[in-house]
Amino acid sequence: MSSLSTSSTLYDAHGRPLEYLRLAVTDRCNLRCFYCMPEEGIKYMPKHELLSYEEMLRLVEIMTHLGVRKVRLTGGEPFVRRDLVPFMERLAALPGINDLSLTTNGVLTAPHVPTMARLGVKAVNLSLDTLDRQRFFEITRRDELPQVMRTFHALLDAGIQVKINAVVMDGRNIQDLVPLAELTRDLPVEVRFIEEMPFNGGSHVATPESLPWNHRRIRRHLEAHLGPLLPAYAAAGATADEYSIAGHAGKVGIIAAYSRTFCGTCNRLRLTAEGGIKTCLYD
Repeated sequence: MSSLSTSSTLYDAHGRPLEYLRLAVTDRCNLRCFYCMPEEGIKYMPKHELLSYEEMLRLVEIMTHLGVRKVRLTGGEPFVRRDLVPFMERLAALPGINDLSLTTNGVLTAPHVPTMARLGVKAVNLSLDTLDRQRFFEITRRDELPQVMRTFHALLDAGIQVKINAVVMDGRNIQDLVPLAELTRDLPVEVRFIEEMPFNGGSHVATPESLPWNHRRIRRHLEAHLGPLLPAYAAAGATADEYSIAGHAGKVGIIAAYSRTFCGTCNRLRLTAEGGIKTCLYD
């Protein structure tokens, strides 16, 4: 790659510095979570329209000269794309990138954890809505919970920070909120509960006020079973309100993805798998 000689900071239209890139390496996924996609009839982007790894590397290199320092790989599910690990090796070697992380469903991830640790991957967000195998199947339409838990424990053993992302779904997994939060009792993990964003053919079917499980109700439910949630330090631009619980090694977080926003402190830029640039994670 040719080097760039100029350096500046990238700002959005609201004057916010953009330092954090979420890079979608694919639009494909090996799960079929009912709140995300139908089980059949999915129209993926033609593979030839997706960015090549070379194109992604070049774009990331350019963005490092505009102030981007953190890259998170997302999808779809990143590990369904071939040769992801060699791409991660090249990405980690780019000057200017000091924080490489990943969001994954964990199904295909476990064999790659040692390499991720060697590359200095700092954190992994693991999508996991339940610890119950039958409910996992009902939500994802796939019987893959054992593989996900294998990834979870492999990440912990490798010393990689783990954040579990759990979507809170009325009538689906409310009974799982406390068991998921209990993971923080003995393990140094963060379990983050995310408001469901209900859609119907692309239109919201609930207002933030009528959302059955908004961030306030999630907090009340957890406190009723676990005791007070004590506000914890959260980095600037964090998407979650973070809390500690007395006697717990880890933390819990609540992401009000639907009932409120974090726009004022957002420092994220999103690059889609086909090369689109988005400055809002909700686009």
